[in-house]
Amino acid sequence: MAPPPPYGQGPPPPYQGGDPYRQGGYPQRDGGRALAGVIHLVAGFVVAVFLLHMLFVVFEANQDNGFVNGIYNLAKVLVLGLGDVFTPDDAKLGVVLNYGLAALLYLIVAQLIVRVLNRP
Repeated sequence: MAPPPPYGQGPPPPYQGGDPYRQGGYPQRDGGRALAGVIHLVAGFVVAVFLLHMLFVVFEANQDNGFVNGIYNLAKVLVLGLGDVFTPDDAKLGVVLNYGLAALLYLIVAQLIVRVLNRP
């Protein structure tokens, strides 16, 4: 009698039906998962822009620099009216509060959309 093959070698297990690479047994909508990934990526990009803008304002980055100016303009467009919700006496604190709120709302809305798209 021949010895058994080493672990990990030998014939594959019998086919049980379904896709062996999917977990949970629910059919997945690949288009929804792809769209959820794109939304996650875009929300992450927007939050990164807001964080960079807040850092540039707090540490008084050179506004004549092209990258700093581009981040400022992009953040101003993406804030969607939330740039003046809080108006404290300190302008830097106002930027941190307003753009932080906008970043938080982007993350929450993106997470809700991703959950709906990934629902079975």
